[in-house]
Amino acid sequence: MSVSNLSKAHTVQGDTGALVISALAAVFWGTNFEATRIALLDLPPWSAAAGRVVVAVIASLLWLAFTKGISWSVLRRNLFAFTVLGIIGVGGFTATLFLGMKTSSPVTAALIMGTSPLTTNLLDSILLRRLPSPLAVVGMLVSLIGVALTVGAFSGTHFASGDLLILTGSVLWALYTIGCRRWVVDATPIETSAWTMLAGMLVLGLVAFRLEAPLAAFAHASIAAWTATIWMAVVGSALALIFWQVGIARRGPSATSVLFNLVPVSALVVAAIFGRAPDVMQVAGVAVALFGIMLASGKLPVERFGWHFRRPVSH
Repeated sequence: MSVSNLSKAHTVQGDTGALVISALAAVFWGTNFEATRIALLDLPPWSAAAGRVVVAVIASLLWLAFTKGISWSVLRRNLFAFTVLGIIGVGGFTATLFLGMKTSSPVTAALIMGTSPLTTNLLDSILLRRLPSPLAVVGMLVSLIGVALTVGAFSGTHFASGDLLILTGSVLWALYTIGCRRWVVDATPIETSAWTMLAGMLVLGLVAFRLEAPLAAFAHASIAAWTATIWMAVVGSALALIFWQVGIARRGPSATSVLFNLVPVSALVVAAIFGRAPDVMQVAGVAVALFGIMLASGKLPVERFGWHFRRPVSH
């Protein structure tokens, strides 16, 4: 085999490995919603949220220390950005997720969070004072119809208060994503994640100790609650993020982002494994929402169907 063919073979193997790793990251994120439901059976929401982030911070900082090493200059340079983004994207997002999961279902929560890349693109367009692409708007509308189908809105069921909280969390996560891209300077994704999680952990911890008794809650929690919390922190947070960043580094953000669509699918499968099989409308809603997400992300060859969308002109 020639050198060029060997190089191509290694590239294909690397892309395949990165594809698998990226897909696993999305699957891991999808398991968080069922794990959250299990943890909340024994733990109050603020304590569960703080516990998850504490373990995730420890795991991330250990990974950072043993791989790249901790750069204090990066921390000093971005201290304000890390603090603000940690409060918004880690503290706010995690709090709304755990509070919302008291009344929302894992599948609905995962589906709402699955639209966060679209929310990010729309908010980014607004902040840049440019019109979002018509395709993105159409895709978002289709996705919202899918979410409505999943929660049974067309059959008379109303959105639960938890669904609205999780939607708020999706917006907070979108702002966090945009802020990380605009405010953080010369920091790796792992550094950004670790330090923003530390800031979010401090806020969640303060609120948890103010409103609840987290130490007593975890002392009396079941093994299932402990296992769910550790799973969310290590596998569903730290490991998923590392896998996702590997995928972005090897395959690029565009090719990797489409795999985020696996998050609600993973949540649906995990819910079924735990004995809560979805009904037909939930499955249909997930399918419609995924179609909208794919449509908005430009992953569908819409031109084949005679659909043409002009790109918006930046102002």
